[in-house]
Amino acid sequence: MAFVTRRGMRLYWRQDGRADGPPLLLLNAIGTDVTLWDAVLPLLARTFRVIRMDTRGHGASDAPPGDYDLQTLAEDALAVLDAAAIPKATVCGLSLGGMVAMTLALVAPDRVSALIAACTSPAMDPEVWEARRRTVLEQGMAAVAEAALSRFFSEAFRMGRPEVVDTVRAGLLATPAAGYAGCAAAIRDMKLAEALGGITVPTLVIAGARDVSTPFEGHGAAIAAAVPGAEALVLDAGHLACLEAPDAFAGAVRDFLLGAERDPAVGNAARVLYEAGLANRRAVLGDAWVDASLARRTPFTADFQAMITRYAWQEIWGRPGLDHRTRRLLVIAITASLGRWEEFSLHVRAGLGQGGFSREDLKETLMQTAIYAGVPAANTAFAEAAAIIAALDEESGAAKNS
Repeated sequence: MAFVTRRGMRLYWRQDGRADGPPLLLLNAIGTDVTLWDAVLPLLARTFRVIRMDTRGHGASDAPPGDYDLQTLAEDALAVLDAAAIPKATVCGLSLGGMVAMTLALVAPDRVSALIAACTSPAMDPEVWEARRRTVLEQGMAAVAEAALSRFFSEAFRMGRPEVVDTVRAGLLATPAAGYAGCAAAIRDMKLAEALGGITVPTLVIAGARDVSTPFEGHGAAIAAAVPGAEALVLDAGHLACLEAPDAFAGAVRDFLLGAERDPAVGNAARVLYEAGLANRRAVLGDAWVDASLARRTPFTADFQAMITRYAWQEIWGRPGLDHRTRRLLVIAITASLGRWEEFSLHVRAGLGQGGFSREDLKETLMQTAIYAGVPAANTAFAEAAAIIAALDEESGAAKNS
């Protein structure tokens, strides 16, 4: 374990990735430690020399009593860069870490090569943060833990990835109350909004479309508007976007930092196709199913999910030659013919549930399938479809009686 001592206080830090790669300093959200970045680390370590640190009051760093401020936290980050012998680095911070990163870009621009401000804000309600500060000092971390977790993640992710939520909960509860309260004071007293125009380094603002803690409008948008030349990107994620959408988060960081070496239009085009495909996917399958599917992504499956969203859901489903009703029925006929019953059931349920086609449309499609794909395939398809219709009828009856 690596520690640097600053004014009698120890700060924990560690290094991963390529020793000869461009330095990238990652700064944590309040109530988290270096493990916040575990999901994106394998994706970033291939290219960058990644430095992570525990903010004072968190993780393995010391937790001195009293109020902290953003200037002090920024100076802590500089002490870690000095310990790592890094004269200049990209600084990427999320939430509180983003506030510290912006402060660092203002007070030590010669040490910052680029800035990434993720799911963060230049101004928060001071009364809210004073209330949280007092609560943890008087009642302990358990008094704020569940409310904090509800702000950290989207509902779909909390349902789909409970093991990640439980890990973050354990870290939050282990955070010293004095450390959390000290950082809450730094957020309470922040005065960044008027200073953002002084940031001169290349800046990327990342926001989460499902972030209820620092939504893009009023928070990330304010940063993007105030910092000269800043770029902005909204990911399909909650507040801790690096955990909820690690592939998209890491991809955004890589594309931004390597943009000088590659045509930025390529990365922009991929993002446009992904967002358009995601809209089609939601329209056909529904928000609930798509949210659950996205929540189940892992570093192993994320690239595949991104690929089918771009190509299947935008390049094919977005073509103008056929309407969605026709495409839905084609998918049902093809998946029944090939025996792809999971996909068949998904599209039957989505189509009937959303009014994408009628039961009569479904019956005629399966009759046609019986002739051209064989009676056994159609027989199974009718049975699968009948079970879905019965389930939908039962759900509809329950809803009417509730």
